[in-house]
Amino acid sequence: MLEAHQLGKAYRLGETEVVALAGVDLTFPRGSITTVVGRSGCGKTTLLRLLAGLEQPTSGALRRQGGPVRTGVVFQEARLMPWLDTLGNVSFGLRRRFPASVAEERSRVALETVGLSAFADAMPSQLSGGMAQRVAIARALVTEPDLLLLDEPFAALDAFTRRAMQNELIAIWQKKRPTIVFVTHDVEEAVLLGQHVLELERGRVVGHEPVDLPFPRDPTATAVNDHRRRILANLTAPAREPETAVLPAPDKEPSR
Repeated sequence: MLEAHQLGKAYRLGETEVVALAGVDLTFPRGSITTVVGRSGCGKTTLLRLLAGLEQPTSGALRRQGGPVRTGVVFQEARLMPWLDTLGNVSFGLRRRFPASVAEERSRVALETVGLSAFADAMPSQLSGGMAQRVAIARALVTEPDLLLLDEPFAALDAFTRRAMQNELIAIWQKKRPTIVFVTHDVEEAVLLGQHVLELERGRVVGHEPVDLPFPRDPTATAVNDHRRRILANLTAPAREPETAVLPAPDKEPSR
């Protein structure tokens, strides 16, 4: 569905060039969940912003297979507009594209998908952190994206809400089957959510861990901890050559 070929991004800070991403080769299969993990500053958010088209690469190219790709983006902060209620926040991006009745209907369906139908009239100040993030996800889903990009969307949530939101995201994926790229600095979260875990270090892909486990995944399970240990070992190992990560399209969802 989406390919990155020698993708790179560099910034100028005065007289210094800062390389945020360098020579990344990736292929994301349609309908898959890929998690991207690494230390702060390793290039995760830069990669996501390039995939979203929010920034342009300074080298390499992105190729989309099969025509235009509808993309939804969810950030670490919900970024809701405080003067609009929940329904208004979700429908905002549809108002210029559809009649008001169609925009409202689609927005109510999206709110039902994330379990917030009863809060359509609530203002952002009346929502908990987890609820606000669900509104942000509904706002991304309402456009029926082929590609859903999430940048550490649960990082600021408490452990209980975070686990509930992880399960909610998997339920949405099982229902809608968008291609998901999920950025996180939490290795356990990467294993719990990803069919493929990409490991970034200093702007380069240095590892790829396939995770063929059924959803939902138990964070205390031996297999989950085995994947977690391998990824942590890779990320703390001495510097290695970058990898080309061509992620195979799964034949089917892992058995339950």
